[in-house]
Amino acid sequence: MADSAPLRLRRAARLFVLDTQGRMLMFRYDVSDRPPFWITPGGECDPGESFEDAARRELREETGIIADPGEQVLRMQPQFKTVEGEPVQGDERFYIVHVDDPQIDTSGHTELEQQVMKQHRWFTMAEMEDWHEAIYPADAAALVSGLLTEGTGA
Repeated sequence: MADSAPLRLRRAARLFVLDTQGRMLMFRYDVSDRPPFWITPGGECDPGESFEDAARRELREETGIIADPGEQVLRMQPQFKTVEGEPVQGDERFYIVHVDDPQIDTSGHTELEQQVMKQHRWFTMAEMEDWHEAIYPADAAALVSGLLTEGTGA
């Protein structure tokens, strides 16, 4: 994405949502100009919204889960193309949320999310390591395992 114009900074909150079996929730995106990929729940912060408030809102909107995201456990700054096709510089803050009930309610999805987020699935860490489609972040299973081992988000 090398270009002379600076990329728009896209502030986003992302969530590692884990169930009682240690599985992680991922959503499958089907975007017309690229192969399908899986990504954690979360999304762009609204103007003036804190990362923590965005994490709480995105969790509720995308999963129906109402929970406190706790402390930020990870920050990543990837450059990528949004589903709308805009190249951006990401500032993504990650949070870990543990849930007892793996039921997901997608009725809060926006129109765009309804178009591109066709599936959700609870992945074991082993499944994520060998999955046949792209998963973002690419090393999500190792990242979460490391964070849990360190005691962050446990």
